[in-house]
This record gives sequence, structure tokens and C-alpha cells, in this order.
Amino acid sequence: MDLSRKLFGQWMFEKLMKMTFYGQFVAGEDHNSIKPLIRKNEAFGVGAVLDYSVEEDLTQEEAEKKEMDSCVSEAEKESPGADHREKKYKAHRQFGDRRGGVISARTYFYADEAKCDMQMETFINCIKASGGASNDGFSAIKMTALGRPQFLLQFSEVLVKWRRFFNFLSAQQGKSQMTVLEQKLELEQLKVICKFIFFSFGFIFSCLTSRTIDLLDWNSLINDTTKISNLLMVPNLQTGHLEPLLNIFTEEEERQMKRMLQRVDILAKHAVENGVRLMVDAEQTYFQPAISRLTLEMQRKFNREKPVIFNTYQCYLKEAYDNVTLDVELSRREGWYFGAKLVRGAYMYQERARAKEIGYEDPINPDYEATNRMYHKCLEYVLEEIEHSRKANVMVATHNEDTVKFTLDKMNEMGLSPTENKVYFGQLLGMCDQISFPLGQAGFPVYKYVPYGPVNEVIPYLSRRAQENRGIMKRSQRERSLLWKELRRRLLAGQIIYKPVY
Repeated sequence: MDLSRKLFGQWMFEKLMKMTFYGQFVAGEDHNSIKPLIRKNEAFGVGAVLDYSVEEDLTQEEAEKKEMDSCVSEAEKESPGADHREKKYKAHRQFGDRRGGVISARTYFYADEAKCDMQMETFINCIKASGGASNDGFSAIKMTALGRPQFLLQFSEVLVKWRRFFNFLSAQQGKSQMTVLEQKLELEQLKVICKFIFFSFGFIFSCLTSRTIDLLDWNSLINDTTKISNLLMVPNLQTGHLEPLLNIFTEEEERQMKRMLQRVDILAKHAVENGVRLMVDAEQTYFQPAISRLTLEMQRKFNREKPVIFNTYQCYLKEAYDNVTLDVELSRREGWYFGAKLVRGAYMYQERARAKEIGYEDPINPDYEATNRMYHKCLEYVLEEIEHSRKANVMVATHNEDTVKFTLDKMNEMGLSPTENKVYFGQLLGMCDQISFPLGQAGFPVYKYVPYGPVNEVIPYLSRRAQENRGIMKRSQRERSLLWKELRRRLLAGQIIYKPVY
């Protein structure tokens, strides 16, 4: 691409891009130019998940510097190593460029609060464009675009430590072999084992009507807070006290954390106003616990009457099934609509390399077959919940034909009609059309992930998409054979220049 720009000049380069990579994978330059493609796809029963795919074209050194500046707190800069932070949830320069090994997801790096506000406005415009382009569209957002990632790292570590503490108490009561939803702690025993927690949160325990407390109630213990920094408290198993994750938070850090939550809230409100469903993308495992928890809080608030907010579950993670079942159970108890997008995951190589280098357990399933089994297990659980209550909703985001067939078979077994709009299918624009369009024409809710943006500004996204498609095409003999078959049909029928009727 760099060479062709130099050889042909900017105007011809953009023309060539629109005839090749850009035209294949990107819908247009702005929300007006994408409307013809969206209307054409809708005529074949295929909807859109709009995704403004502009990225900064940073060098590796620039990306690493931005990441280290935005992920290290003032307390850590003043006294490095003085806290009890875990290695996984601290920034490491060799993995500062989060684009490494990632070819199918956009990456945002924090610059300042003004840049986050600009990115929020971009998401708002995307939501409005989605509302104006179709009646039942989706719009995708990323949490790392909306605030300083330091907060996501810290909040993730707090959530993981509280879950680990719950597991410790569960083991003390001899319940460690049970599934995560069966692990219920007896309150009377809990008071004896953990007096400091009972006294700290006694007012919350006294409000519980049940004689037991499980992980979902336990997570809610850290919600009742005035300052966000008060949320970042963790139990110390050695001393038996609650301790702050960091010794000090500056006023600016406190404001940054609050502004991130405020931006998320603003986007959710715009989604409701425009009749658009908001899909929160998954990210790296050291950010994901916080992202999932913030998304869940949005679901509790905005999914009361219909599914507006969708969380993304990465099924290449060993803990994917536990995460899905816990969130479904919480939605059951509180009576809101559960919304999920199931993906296999986009960060495998990066996650594995980071875990090995820094020295923590690899969070990824051992092989592709294990990930497939996890995907189908999570999917089947959500489908059973849909069958049971009709309040769960799932997007099956996959290019895997076997998974699509598995879903269709299960829907048929359970009597789930595509017209109920509870199960959606999703693929990327320009890929796997042999899955998307037959599903759409058969009446199933199917969506293309539709990137858009100016040619030059989506080149970082496009270059990775070109690499990804090259790898997929090496494995996709079936798709190539279908394309050759259609080319031969057109040649024999004299339809070399062929425009489908819609």
C-alpha cells in the first residue's frame, strides 16, 4: 500500500483501494456513503453492526510510550514496587503495543481526556447513523477508547482478587469441588471465618434475606461506594483486613475514573434514544474483568424492558463458561434482559506470549478443539435460557459453518423461531457471504460487522484485515470453490457483468 501510494499518487491510490481492499472490507467513508450498501444488504435480510474503524497509525515505540504513560498511576511512579499489585495487572513495556499479533480488532491508545471525549462523540455519531440507516441496528464500542486504561487494570485486579477470596472461603467450607453457581457460603460460618468482612459490610449482610451468599451477592458488596477509589479495596488473607490496592489516588485520577463511567452512561442513553443496540467489544484479559463488570452494570440499568446492551464473551478463555453462567443467573434474579455476543477471541497469540513472558497461567484453552467445545457449551447454555424464559438474547458471531449448523439444529430442537429475534448471527463485511446471505434470505436475523471511515484513516485496520483474509483463504477451500463455481456459471450464462435484483 505504501509503494502504490508513491507510484500512483493519492487520488489513484484511493481509487485502487476502493476497487480492492477498501471496497471489500469497508462500507464507505462516512455515515451517508454507507447507506446504499446497508440498504442493499437489508434487501437480502442482512442487517448491520456499525463500527467506525479509524485508528492512529503509531509506530511501535509511540504505542509503547502511550501505553506505559496511561497505565501507570502516580503512586506507582513515585514508589515503584511498594504496592502489592499482581504482575498480570501491571503494564509491561514489551507488551505496550497492544496491536501485536492482533489482526481482527481495533486498538485505542490513551492520549488525554479530550481525545476520549472526541472518541465518545464518534461513537455517538455511529449510534445515530445506525439508528438512521436501519430499524434494528447494532453499534459497537470499545471501553479502552473511553478513558485511561489504568482504571480498567486496577478494577480488573480488584474483581479477580475478590473472586479468588470467595473461592478461598468456599474451600474453607468444603465447597471447592462444586460448580461456580453451586458454591453458596453459609452466613453463620462466614461470620466466624471472616469477622473483619462481616463487620465492614455488616449492614449489607443484614439486608440479605437468604441464609447463604454466593458469588453474585459477593460481587455486589463492593458496589455501595461514594468515591470510585474506595471501590479499589482488596482483602488481605495474611492480615485479615481490607486494604487499598494503591496507597494514594490523585484527584485527577479520581476524576478520570468517574469521567470514563460517565461516557459509558452517555453512550447507553444515546443507544436507547436512537433505538440501537450497543455491543461492547471484548479486549485483553487484564482489562476484561472490569469491562465485563461495567457492561453488566449498564445491562442492569438499561436492559429492563428490552435488550439494549450486549456483552462480548471470548470462548477461547478457560473461564468463559463460568462468566456466562454467572451473568445469566444474575439477569434471572434481577429480571433484566441478558444480551451476549459469543466470539472465539482475537488476542490469542498476544495473550499466550504475555502470560509466558511475565509468568502467570495461560488464560487460553489448550487448542482449537477445546475452544470449539467451550463455544458450543456457552451457546447451548444461553439457548436453554432463551427456551426457558425468552429474556436472553445471543449473537452467534462466527465464520465457522459447523457452529452455525449446530445453532440451527439446537434452535430447531428447542422450537426457537427465527422470527422471535432472540438468536442473531454475525460475520465480518466482505467475508463468509456464503453463510450470511442464505441465513438472511431464510429469515434468520443476521448481521454484518460494517467498518467505515476515510480511506487513509482506516489503512491500519485494512492492512491487518488483508493479512487475516490471506490466512483464512489458505484454509478456505470451500469458499474458493464456491466462487469459481459462480464465475463459471456467469461465463456460461453470458452474465460476466452481473447485477443481482433486490
